[in-house]
Amino acid sequence: MTLYRWAFDVAEQKLSESLPRRWSHVQGVAERARSLRAVSGADADLLEAAAILHDVGYAPDLATTAFHPLDGAVFLRQIGAPDRLVHLVAHHSYAELEAGLRGLSAELAEFTDERGPLRDALWYCDLNTTPDGEEVDARERIAEIKQRYGPGHLVTTFITEASPELLAAVDRTRERAQVAQLR
Repeated sequence: MTLYRWAFDVAEQKLSESLPRRWSHVQGVAERARSLRAVSGADADLLEAAAILHDVGYAPDLATTAFHPLDGAVFLRQIGAPDRLVHLVAHHSYAELEAGLRGLSAELAEFTDERGPLRDALWYCDLNTTPDGEEVDARERIAEIKQRYGPGHLVTTFITEASPELLAAVDRTRERAQVAQLR
């Protein structure tokens, strides 16, 4: 069984019935990851696994801190997922910044942020996918998040502060994909 197949089964068990819209989102994120196989190379299976599992921490039985990157990473570590997968889930979409806003920096610091092309690609996939799993421009997605949460919400504050770094990761991934297509 591939890592992605294992990850798909875990995500499906945790999200498909309890959070069907979230399940649609992560499937769309995984679809974006598949489109980046030329960028992710030998790590393609890992990227797809991280994509399908990145929001597993939203599952009602896992949401202990109410910060899904951390809750998902703790769960994945407990069930023996590979370390790199656990760390990618923990640090997806600039979780480090949001952890600081939530007072959870020390807890998130247990997980390593690899700060490289694979992490950028995961951020790209998440930010270019709507809550329903459709492809969208990352800038539109950020605007949608701000509108959904509204002014004054912690998530709105986070996404506003995070936007430059998130969009830089998206742009770096897009550039890597263009270079890979030229090869």
